[in-house]
Amino acid sequence: MTDLADFAARLTALTDGRASSPRVKEGVMTIALDVGGLAPDKRDGLAAAIREGGLTVPGVTDVRIAMTAERQGGKKPLRILAVASGKGGVGKSTLSANLAVALQRLGIRVGLVDADIYGPSQAKLMASEDQKPIARDKKLVPVSGVADIPMLSMAHLVEPGRALAWRGPMVGNALSQLIDAEWGDTELLVVDMPPGTGDIQLTMVQKHKPAGAVIVSTPQDLALIDATRAVSLFAQAGVPMVGLVENMAGYACPHCGELSDPFGQGGAESAAGDLAMPFLGRIPLAIDIRRRSDAGDPPAAGDDAHAAAFRAIAEKVADWLKTAG
Repeated sequence: MTDLADFAARLTALTDGRASSPRVKEGVMTIALDVGGLAPDKRDGLAAAIREGGLTVPGVTDVRIAMTAERQGGKKPLRILAVASGKGGVGKSTLSANLAVALQRLGIRVGLVDADIYGPSQAKLMASEDQKPIARDKKLVPVSGVADIPMLSMAHLVEPGRALAWRGPMVGNALSQLIDAEWGDTELLVVDMPPGTGDIQLTMVQKHKPAGAVIVSTPQDLALIDATRAVSLFAQAGVPMVGLVENMAGYACPHCGELSDPFGQGGAESAAGDLAMPFLGRIPLAIDIRRRSDAGDPPAAGDDAHAAAFRAIAEKVADWLKTAG
């Protein structure tokens, strides 16, 4: 067995100062590891050695490593939060935009990347459709969305309505250009992933290694089956699960006020329990959310009940990020 102080000293030597001081809470050790400039095999080998050593510390039952890439000229690493779903049409992009706004209102310096290369929507959701990024030192400079959140999307780079007939390598390269942009003092990148488990997801988990992933689903069984596949992909890549969000949960008729559940009720919360992952909360199926989103006015920027729903989820995500280092 190795005590925590001894392991911390060994960790510094093992990683050449790339790792943060280990923190242990309720048996879970969390470490931030700067993997900037490391080849994938070196990065993964280092992570495996850290996990092996961490588990020798008395009382430690799990080791979580948040892999980050150190920003040029900065001391704080840029962390990536992937927002994903197993299928389309579950409101993932709307959740991503509002989560970014809500996290910024909590004091986190947030950036937003629209990684849905084939079907980008963040430019519309964040009222930045008329902006074009410039390049500086071969890096894209993000445009400014709602609440001055820096952001990048393929919608900022191609003509509206143009279909991109790109194969996997081209898509992966496009994703890297969006993520490896000049993000300045941004602390956290919220990345709106495309639905499914394809090339973009593989490039993300292999090359950019998110600090954590939020999974979005509707309550219905079919969506939850696909959400489980998304969870499996990130788990296999060693990406920690921040939690599951149930979207379109309950509908209040704007005329009579009667509540109904067109997509079911509680399915995502139940699935989160089955998958042993946190349930982050519910967002209702509301006409106002749809209208404001279409108008580039994320509800999370306001102070009504819908803003409160997004804020509650953001607070849980922020707490998780603190715990994860």
